[in-house]
Amino acid sequence: MSTENAATTRADEPDVKTSGLKKVVTASMAGTVVEWYEFFLYASAATLVFGKTFFPNSGTELDGIIAAFLTYAVGFVARPIGGIVFGHFGDKFGRKQLLQLSIILVGVSTFLMGCLPTFAQIGYWAPALLVFLRFAQGFAVGGEWGGAVLLVAEHSPSKSRGFWAAWPQSAVPLGNLLATAVLFTLSATLSSADFLSWGWRVAFWLSAVIVLVGYYIRTKVTDAPIFLEAQKEVTVENKGYGVAEVFRRYPRGVFTAMGLRFAENILYYLVVTFSITYLKVIVQTDTSRILLLLLVAHFIHFSVIPMVGKLSDNVGRKPVYMAGAILGGTWGFFAFPMMDTKNDLVILAAITIGLLFHSLMYAGQPAIMAEMFPTRMRYSGVSLGYQVTSIVAGSLAPIIAVALLGQYKSSVPVAIYLLIACAVTAVAVFFLKETRGISLRDVDAADAQGTADLLAAGKR
Repeated sequence: MSTENAATTRADEPDVKTSGLKKVVTASMAGTVVEWYEFFLYASAATLVFGKTFFPNSGTELDGIIAAFLTYAVGFVARPIGGIVFGHFGDKFGRKQLLQLSIILVGVSTFLMGCLPTFAQIGYWAPALLVFLRFAQGFAVGGEWGGAVLLVAEHSPSKSRGFWAAWPQSAVPLGNLLATAVLFTLSATLSSADFLSWGWRVAFWLSAVIVLVGYYIRTKVTDAPIFLEAQKEVTVENKGYGVAEVFRRYPRGVFTAMGLRFAENILYYLVVTFSITYLKVIVQTDTSRILLLLLVAHFIHFSVIPMVGKLSDNVGRKPVYMAGAILGGTWGFFAFPMMDTKNDLVILAAITIGLLFHSLMYAGQPAIMAEMFPTRMRYSGVSLGYQVTSIVAGSLAPIIAVALLGQYKSSVPVAIYLLIACAVTAVAVFFLKETRGISLRDVDAADAQGTADLLAAGKR
């Protein structure tokens, strides 16, 4: 079949079937909940446990927390590496196989974290082993997101892709909610000494049970028909795929995705990670109270994300995302003064508002990024755009925020830092092409035509 005929056939084909879509969404979410439970478990433990048990010689309490956050950042550095590796092989062998591998890797690394001796027991080997396992965990999580969202996006109808693809996004706060709930239960029922000694380990060991459940559910789904077609083209027609091909053909898409991700990632980790530090150290709030407030906020966040995804289907990807970037830039200026009131309801409102602003950016990301790249290199494209940004955004956000707080003894520099990040993302949204309702088959057809044009130009 010629390129022109293939493009015509694809454009005329009916939209992706919705049969079994709920099963695909469940499978995607099941694994994502597990993996982000484990990833965010570390984020919470960095403030509550690791700064004391693995970095006891760091000086002040904030210094110990910064050291723990540096190991936290290691996971973010590992994520783009995992995204590149998993994206490359995911475009070749399929989303399902790579997702099953990622959930096993993250489960094993997290379980072993719960087995680590402390600094008092083995000295500097303790933080060294923690860093190693954190890297392995981040590597696996780096491959998780792209595969999970694409499994849903490629099965979804064009007119409602924003809604369906938002569900794996909602699994992230659900995983965070689960991690927070476990830590809250343990910290509320155990003495401070017992929690620091062994209680926190239980939360990490629970990952083994949850991993088995997630893995089993993922065995029950298959890759989307549109991917299977593209896979044949890669194999039979020897079409390019992977990171190099994405950068060669779609550099604008990659950099736009990075720009979209920048403020969203920073905002999220300021709200869910740095807020714990601010409330614990500055406001002097009890650990159990902080975790309970976050528990409620995570549940609201989980509930809102699919609704925002639906909104992006109705009014467009760009206006919803732009609203999130603009509103997100204001959060730091009123949220931290709200936390300073020490009133639980006011603190809860500050955290919840931050997560609502975040959802305006986060919910539409899977649909937007899936619509940027053709199927043959989509896993690589979305993983690269999504994960690389985390190195300079989410990984550094808590570290930069704690450093600014320690230097200036004020939350205003943190708010300005967030405002600048949101301005960067607003620029990316401005140049973003609106793709609401576009067929992924049309994206593939346009890619095929572009490839044909390049070949024709090369022969002249």
